Amino acid sequence: MKILVTGGLGYIGSHVVVELQEQGYEVLIIDNLSNTSLNVLDKITAITTIPPVFEKVDVRDKESLATFFTKHTDIKGIIHFAASKAVGESVENPLLYYENNINALVYMLQNIQDQETSFIFSSSCTVYGQADELPVTENAPIQPAESPYGNTKQIGEEIIRDTCKVTPHLNAIALRYFNPIGAHKSAKIGELPLGIPQNLVPYITQTAIGLREQLSVYGNDYPTRDGTAVRDYIHVVDLAKAHVAALSRLIEKKGTENFEVFNVGTGTGSTVLEVITAFEKATGKPLNYKIVGRRAGDVVEAYAQTDKAHQVLGWKSTYSLKEALASSWKWEQAVRGK
Repeated sequence: MKILVTGGLGYIGSHVVVELQEQGYEVLIIDNLSNTSLNVLDKITAITTIPPVFEKVDVRDKESLATFFTKHTDIKGIIHFAASKAVGESVENPLLYYENNINALVYMLQNIQDQETSFIFSSSCTVYGQADELPVTENAPIQPAESPYGNTKQIGEEIIRDTCKVTPHLNAIALRYFNPIGAHKSAKIGELPLGIPQNLVPYITQTAIGLREQLSVYGNDYPTRDGTAVRDYIHVVDLAKAHVAALSRLIEKKGTENFEVFNVGTGTGSTVLEVITAFEKATGKPLNYKIVGRRAGDVVEAYAQTDKAHQVLGWKSTYSLKEALASSWKWEQAVRGK
């Protein structure tokens, strides 16, 4: 069964490709290589011994995407990652995020609306904004987005929901990720942002290895146990396995409706300072950090209620924060040849 993974050479996409191939799926990847490199394809092949089919396609290019789907008419499922993903950057450059994240999704759906397809959308816990109650359940009200990135995920879910209403043969699941971290146990694939990292853990590992002079902690005056923001950090391999579980549900037509949403997290919130301490304990590497002002677009606290994913998808996270951070450090060392 052929599965298309857009953005499949990115951080999360590459781990999902590995899990799909290990489960016997035939994988087709498209990526425009804007935030990754082609050598990730070789790394995936080294892990699975199966070279995925790859085509360089920019999903924002409507004509190129249409040509691609004309050529590949036997795709049975799509996992859509191709999007920009940094909260802070989206605040600074909102139009880039609306173009990348909304236009590309619309073009994807236009190309598959006439065929029976399973579609998984890479959504985010940012759709909840600052939730009124924690842990956040899938039934929590959708608050006004705190960032253009979060808004693109809210709008994206609305677009898919509306499309599913008039396209009964389209079955879709939106997975609302919390904060993916970690790397594959082989240390062949992991998070390698181009330029300055926008996420906490790659900034931590780059600081620990000496690439960055100092880690900035954005705010210590939040109403949390140590004043720093709280997030739910999930190992990327656990997250990848959630995609395979969701795909199985779609292919087997087990959904109670043709658009469903699931939280994907650990159910445990950690403060920024707790993550720093856990990293230092997991690796023995002290971190140079400083407290700076809050960052625009950040919520105070977010962690998941994951009972629905466990009960319906049969999925549950298995890796601890310490294990995830240790794998991130192993990956950073492998990348830097240390």
